[in-house]
Amino acid sequence: MTQTTEAAAVQQPPKPTRARVHRAWFVAAVTFVTIIGAAAFRSVPGLLIDPLHAEFDWSRGTIGAAVSVNLALYGLTAPFAAALMDRFGIRRVVAVALTVIAAGSWLTVWMTAAWQLMLCWGLLVGLGSGSMALAFAATVTNRWFTARRGLVSGILTAASASGQLIFLPLLSWIIDRYDWRPAAVTVALAALAVVPFVWLLLHDHPADVGQKPYGAAEFVPKSPPVPGAARRAVTVLLSAVRTGPFWLLAGTFAICGASTNGLIQTHFIPAAHDQHMPVQAAASLLAVIGVFDVVGTIASGWFTDRFEPRRLLAVYYALRGMSLMFLPLLLGPAVHPPMIFFIVFYGLDWVATVPPTLALCREQYGEDSAIVFGWVLASHQVGAAVVAFLGGVARDAFGSYDVVWYASGALCAAAALMALVIRRRAGGELAVA
Repeated sequence: MTQTTEAAAVQQPPKPTRARVHRAWFVAAVTFVTIIGAAAFRSVPGLLIDPLHAEFDWSRGTIGAAVSVNLALYGLTAPFAAALMDRFGIRRVVAVALTVIAAGSWLTVWMTAAWQLMLCWGLLVGLGSGSMALAFAATVTNRWFTARRGLVSGILTAASASGQLIFLPLLSWIIDRYDWRPAAVTVALAALAVVPFVWLLLHDHPADVGQKPYGAAEFVPKSPPVPGAARRAVTVLLSAVRTGPFWLLAGTFAICGASTNGLIQTHFIPAAHDQHMPVQAAASLLAVIGVFDVVGTIASGWFTDRFEPRRLLAVYYALRGMSLMFLPLLLGPAVHPPMIFFIVFYGLDWVATVPPTLALCREQYGEDSAIVFGWVLASHQVGAAVVAFLGGVARDAFGSYDVVWYASGALCAAAALMALVIRRRAGGELAVA
């Protein structure tokens, strides 16, 4: 089939179908499974700090710097990945990203120097994971859904937490029973195992299968490939930075990343181990966060469809900040009910910020919202990267993580205030109050 004939085919309106379940839900399911399979790499950094410190005598600051590079690239790659998906299609970009993640994780088995950790885990896994970031979920949601976008974005965001729930106990058991190297190989195999599902089942656009987006009143033709993906990502950024809401959303999301991926996901296990809690017990607590993260994120998506997003963000950040202030009092050798309460609460709040942030990006930036959200996500990961590094430095300097918990709690309080500064105009646009 020629390119012209193929393009004409996808422009045809949908034919009547007897399918009771819209194809969009199957695409969302494949996306969910894909993110779960790729979540293995998100579970590893906190588990590696102590084993790498013991084997290579690298400082926690050095290891944290590699994690920092990974987290920063995870965010900085996202907007370009969203533009590449517009140019080459979701399926190709995600399949290549999973392969790069597998290669980077596999190569760490043979590393002997810290720069190799920076290269494999920082650069390769960071670039690959950035293409699997939340911009992927945002692109799928924007293309395949008109209705229920808040709910779908919540479900897809929860997929990463579901993967964490699966892989954290498994990887901590492998490291405790064998070594960190089999855990790295497990991450590589998990990423590769998802590639066939992506290649065979993940359709790029509803028009590819002759359907309307879910909830759409009319058929939406597939847009032609957009050349200059990198240029478009930069152009969208240059336009967005001229608006006040972008800086407020980027600032709050940077604090979100600092208090989740950078702080809890990277440093909770070594901090708990400092208080003589077994590593597997600490990893299990972190996995429990993943259980309630699924519930909290899906619920947040439901709330976002019904309530004012900025107010939701303010509540989420304020409660998160208060919980971090109490954490130093809860850490100890045994798991007590107050610690369980913290884990449940933090899980519910973990990425509940994503659906309202996505909704605000979508409302303000329209068709460019996936790329704008990619840049907002970049700020999330830069915040995470800074705290991943500084948390290790603080532990080396002070012998504990207490100052990091308190500083992060104060930042969350600031994020709550920033969220309230965004207000809705009468015409539906966002503006700075």
